[in-house]
Amino acid sequence: MTEEVEATIGERIDGSLAGLILASIGIVIVSALVQVSFGAYSTTLSQAWHAVFNPKVIADPKVLGALLFGGEIPDGTNLSNTTTVVWSLRLPRVLVGIFVGVNLAVSGAIFQAVTRNELASPYILGVSSGAGLAVLLTLVVFSGLSLFLPVFAALGGVVAFIIVYTIAWKGGTSPVRLVLAGVIVSTVFSSLQRGLFFFADDIGVVQQALAWTTGSLTGTGWEQVRIVLIPTLIVIPISLIVSRQLNVLLLGERTARSLGMSVERVRFGLSILAIIAASSAISVAGIVSFVGLIVPHVVRNIVGSDYRKLMIGCLFAGPALVVAADVGARLALMPIQIPVGIVTGLVGGPYFLYLMRKQQNMGEL
Repeated sequence: MTEEVEATIGERIDGSLAGLILASIGIVIVSALVQVSFGAYSTTLSQAWHAVFNPKVIADPKVLGALLFGGEIPDGTNLSNTTTVVWSLRLPRVLVGIFVGVNLAVSGAIFQAVTRNELASPYILGVSSGAGLAVLLTLVVFSGLSLFLPVFAALGGVVAFIIVYTIAWKGGTSPVRLVLAGVIVSTVFSSLQRGLFFFADDIGVVQQALAWTTGSLTGTGWEQVRIVLIPTLIVIPISLIVSRQLNVLLLGERTARSLGMSVERVRFGLSILAIIAASSAISVAGIVSFVGLIVPHVVRNIVGSDYRKLMIGCLFAGPALVVAADVGARLALMPIQIPVGIVTGLVGGPYFLYLMRKQQNMGEL
C-alpha cells in the first residue's frame, strides 16, 4: 500500500499542484503561528516559536508523553506559562483543525465523484446531519456515553447514508436520486436535532450541543487529536489509492461498467470511506459547514479534474482553510470566540451561490 501511495504522489505532482501544496503549507504555518501566539494570553511570535520547540518538551519523552496523553508532568520539570499554554491549549487546536480539514475535504471530493455533481458534499447528502444527530443524542439523552462520541458519530453518518441509499434505490441508484434523497434526509435529521434541545435540562449541555451544530474547535485538546488521528491515518492512503476508481466513476455508469467496474459496490464502498472521514471530523469539531464543498472545487479549478491530483491537493488545501478560518473565529471578536463553522459558512455561502450561478450543467441535475 505504501509503495502504491508513493507512486501515486510521485507521478501526479506537477507545477500547479506543487504550487497549491506550497501555498497551503504556507497558510497553515502562518495561521498556526498566529494561533499559538495571540489570544487572552498573548506572546510574541518568537516566544511562541521557542515554546513549540522547547527542548524541555520535545527532547523529554516523559514530558511529551504527559502532555500528549494527559498524564502527570514529572516532578522537577518547570515549564514556562507560555510553553504550557501553547502545548496544552493552542497547539492541539491547530492539529485538530488540520485533521478536520483533511477529512472534510476528502469526504467532499469523494461524494462529488460518487454523485458526479460538483455541488455535492457530506452536508448535502445527509451524512453530516446523521452524524450530528447521533452526537446530540449522546450529549442530551445518553450523556454517560459521551466517551464514545466518535463511534456514535460514525454510526449516525452510516445510518443516514443507508437511509439515503434506500430512498434512492430503484433497481440501482443514480447521482440525481442520491442528491435528492440526501436533501430529504438532511432536512428531517436537522429538524430532529433542533427538537432535541427541548429535552435538555442542563444549559451547559445546550451550549455544548449548539457548539456541535455550528462547528467549533473551542476547547479541543490532545484527546480530540487522539480521537481523529487514527481515522485520518486510514483515510489518507486509501483516498489516494482509490483515486483511479473515482476517475472511472466520473466517466458515467455505462462506461464504468464497460470497463469492468461493479458500479454499485464501488459507489457504496467509496461512500463508506467518505462517511468515515466526515464522521471523524464531526466527532471532534461538530458540523463545520461548506469545507467539503469549497475545497474540492477550488482544488479542481487549480489542478484539474483528475482525482489522482485532486485528492492530493485536498489533503493540503483542506487544512489551510480550516486552520485559517479558526484563527479568524478565535481572534476576530476577542475576547468572544465564535464557532469556526460560522466563519466557513460566511465564506461558503456566497461561494456556493457563485458555483450555482456559474454551473451550466450541475451533474445530472
